[in-house]
Amino acid sequence: MSTYTATPKDIEHRWLVVDADGMILGRLAAEIVRILRGKHKPMYTPHMDTGDNVIVINAAKVKLTGRKLEQKRYFSHTGYMGHERQTPYASVAAKHPERVIEKAVFGMLPKSALARQVLRLKLRVYGGSEHPHVAQKPTALTFDIKSA
Repeated sequence: MSTYTATPKDIEHRWLVVDADGMILGRLAAEIVRILRGKHKPMYTPHMDTGDNVIVINAAKVKLTGRKLEQKRYFSHTGYMGHERQTPYASVAAKHPERVIEKAVFGMLPKSALARQVLRLKLRVYGGSEHPHVAQKPTALTFDIKSA
């Protein structure tokens, strides 16, 4: 008996909307990655795009535990020697709250061509409660994530 491998005709992509209000950032990101990759489906195949599209709303209301609110920093490099930038979480969350969830999710995705070219495009994050994807008829998705 051979191992099952999903083919493009077997794969069905759905649209799911997640409300991030009051959820913990890391636990939310881990569940989103599981859905983007398709690990929640029995037909999961690592080298195929079997996952669903995810819309995250209320990204500005996500929570952090412990002292991460003061201590968490985002690293970037300009390309010049010694030009490292450390941006505090509070300033990133104030200016662009959607980037906080995007960076958490993208950091958990595999570093492969599939993740860079396909899976990253399946995540849409919005700071408020409105999103422009009503035409796709997304279904609401809730997680049983324990909040601290």
